[in-house]
Amino acid sequence: MKKWVYFIFIGSIGTVFLAIYSSHLKESKQREADYARLKESKPREARQADLPEEKKREADLKEKAGSDSAAKAAEHAMEDAKRDAEKIAKSEAADPDIQSFARNYINEAKRVVLVTNGDDPDSLRIALHYAEVRGVPKENILSLPMPQGETISWREFVATIWQPLLAQLVQKKWIDAIPTTHYDAIGRQKYAINGHRIAYLILCRGVPLRIASDPTLVLSGAKPPQENFLGSNQASVDSELSVLTQTTTPVNGFVPNALYRNDRPKDYDLAAVVKVARLDGPTFADANQLVDRAVAAEQTGLLGRAYVDIGGKYPEGDIWLENTVKELVRLGFDLGVDREPATIPLGARFDAPVLYFGWYSDQVTGPFLLPGFRFPPGTIAEHIYSYSAETLRSPTARWCGPLLADGVTATVGNVFEPDLHYLHRPDFLLHALARGYTFGDAAYFSLPVLSWQSVAVGDPLYRPFALNFEAQWAQRAKLPERLAGYAVLRRLHQLDRQKKSPEALALAKETQQTTPSVAVGLELSKRLQAAGEKQAAIDALGFARYLKRVHPDEWALIRECAAQLDKLGASVPARDVYRSLLADDRLPRDLRAPWLREAKMAATRAGDFNQANAWQRELDDLIMQANGVGR
Repeated sequence: MKKWVYFIFIGSIGTVFLAIYSSHLKESKQREADYARLKESKPREARQADLPEEKKREADLKEKAGSDSAAKAAEHAMEDAKRDAEKIAKSEAADPDIQSFARNYINEAKRVVLVTNGDDPDSLRIALHYAEVRGVPKENILSLPMPQGETISWREFVATIWQPLLAQLVQKKWIDAIPTTHYDAIGRQKYAINGHRIAYLILCRGVPLRIASDPTLVLSGAKPPQENFLGSNQASVDSELSVLTQTTTPVNGFVPNALYRNDRPKDYDLAAVVKVARLDGPTFADANQLVDRAVAAEQTGLLGRAYVDIGGKYPEGDIWLENTVKELVRLGFDLGVDREPATIPLGARFDAPVLYFGWYSDQVTGPFLLPGFRFPPGTIAEHIYSYSAETLRSPTARWCGPLLADGVTATVGNVFEPDLHYLHRPDFLLHALARGYTFGDAAYFSLPVLSWQSVAVGDPLYRPFALNFEAQWAQRAKLPERLAGYAVLRRLHQLDRQKKSPEALALAKETQQTTPSVAVGLELSKRLQAAGEKQAAIDALGFARYLKRVHPDEWALIRECAAQLDKLGASVPARDVYRSLLADDRLPRDLRAPWLREAKMAATRAGDFNQANAWQRELDDLIMQANGVGR
């Protein structure tokens, strides 16, 4: 009897190790195939290191096309984008009611796991608040002692995050796995893993953000393209934890994302990825309020305008953003598009920016810097830049931190250089969200690779389009007064697409009679002007001259109303609108100076020479101050 028990025991161990070996062999072969498909011959930095600045863009285009013509590169990129659009259209036609590529998990909140830094009390406070708002069981909160900084070493990451977290997830049955006695070269224990039941793994502020490069770590058997910069092992903590269930992944390079553009994932696709999001920001309050903003937006639907800033470094990225514009037009959002090479300027219209997609600047610029500027609840924003999430603790450095400090609800970014092709695609992100995906699902739908540089900051359960537009429109009387007009603008664009422009004009008129809106008033004025109704176009903006103190994001909107009145020959009301605008002492000098010039001209045309002279004197003072000269 003892011999039989012995043989059964030995056989069981052999079965486990055979499964581990088979899984490892399968993953290794798949990884080699994926790397062969994805890798480039040399890193972008190495390829361009010796090129003069003006030649870099041309060289990049030539490489992408595999030819000697930059024009061909753009042509190939355009063909790729066209194929993308066709695939999206086919997927919508085949399954227009799809809500989530994860198939609407039942009780998603109960399968959320929150991870906190046990040495940071605020980290736990954020987790507890999120759990209360979303109904996550408190036993789903895991606390681990970790380093306090945003950047940690690989060995710190493995010792304080990867290894203890994986052990707890296995112990608590979140991951179905059998531990082995084998470890890799940096201390990661190997498991025979059969899958997991985690909807989202949420890292709370205090959990380190990124892993510094360690050139001494090259695992034997890992086969990353060592001649390629993708052989780097610097990474985001979040992206590394996305492959917790793939315990044979190399430290160097990336792993293809099985969920990328996959709206019908198989069980093995879902088992291969742990979807990770982060509640973080420059302050405790910024991180703690992310879920509150998300819930508020789910109740009202997205309210505001959309903005796309095109004109970046490479044509391929511009094509992605042009695709984003098309999606926004389809959704009916009132839209501002900037196609100039520079980013959106400080004085551009930027009222209620609830959707923002753009590039390419290393630091936050333009209207985001207006004093007192805030995003509407629910805002989703992505600024394409290599180090956009290099830190989340600063309200001024890079992009993600400042966006979060200004009230963004969800954003994505990169902690180190990802290369353009391996960051979140803005068009796919928006497309997924518009189809009803959660932010967490959309982030992974739009991301080509894992074990790399990306982070998704915001509530992963957030569904910005949970309330469709028809439902939003039905409850428009209950919408926040300052933002309700943007729902009207969306309805106007919807009616236009249905070729019901007379009905749209009637709706705009009715709105201004019952619940006046600056944004709707400007739109109505332009429509009436186009219809040849000049006096009616002037009257549509009559209320603007009585506005006093407005929100900073509305300054450029008010200035546009003044310019529209002046254009229509209504210089007196235009002067009054300028007067109201320039009376705001928060207005920065960089806006005040050019708007003083416009105001002076309007006052002159109105015959108010006293006001024109007063504005000229103020302008002269500003110019002398700028030149360091005092009166």
